[in-house]
Amino acid sequence: MNRESNVYTIIYSVVMVVIVALGLAFTHQVLSDKQIANENIDKMQQILRSLNIDASADEAQEAFSKLIQNAYLINDQGEKLDGTEGISPDDPAFSTELGDSSAEGMPVYEAEIDGATKYVIPMSGAGLWGSIWGYLAVEAEGSTIYGAEFDHAGETPGLGAEIADTPFKGQFKGKSLFRDGEFRSIAVVKPGRTVANRDYVDGISGGTITSQGVDNMLLESVGEYKSFLENLNAANR
Repeated sequence: MNRESNVYTIIYSVVMVVIVALGLAFTHQVLSDKQIANENIDKMQQILRSLNIDASADEAQEAFSKLIQNAYLINDQGEKLDGTEGISPDDPAFSTELGDSSAEGMPVYEAEIDGATKYVIPMSGAGLWGSIWGYLAVEAEGSTIYGAEFDHAGETPGLGAEIADTPFKGQFKGKSLFRDGEFRSIAVVKPGRTVANRDYVDGISGGTITSQGVDNMLLESVGEYKSFLENLNAANR
């Protein structure tokens, strides 16, 4: 074929476009799978940190499989939904995000540590500059907090971003979600302040709006699990 002809130029251009398109599609697929895998590992690490276990990316999957005995979705009455059990990333609990309007229910993770059951529930809310989220690990009686994990999309470093730091998260351990048999959540207050009829922790100095966001997230997200926690509380009296 004459390389100087218009036909050759058109055919060459088409072949190159097809090759480039195939290459880009292959690269996207490979990177997409890797990105999803990394997101799943990060989620496992966050759940583990709510259980006071800091696992590296290489250790996370094995530690998660050992500690998380079960995971499932619950309905608004706090009842387990049949057919939703499983701890792999493809199972309903792990693949469901709290607040997803199309979700069948709300995820719960059951862990066993030193022979005792802990329940991990997710949280989501809004900070100063974007989304905040986290996981709360609760003792088997449904009230006492065993551990907490918080993260954010873009809070200010040195201020609101400190919700992800150990000093802030560590305050929640041992706090109670219930007072006198009623769900109260945990208040996040300005350092030095107190609040009546609720357990509370100190907010971040200089991060008032982010701290308020965590307070609202605890009240609203954990509040969605009120029936589930009440069921646990009643079963352990």
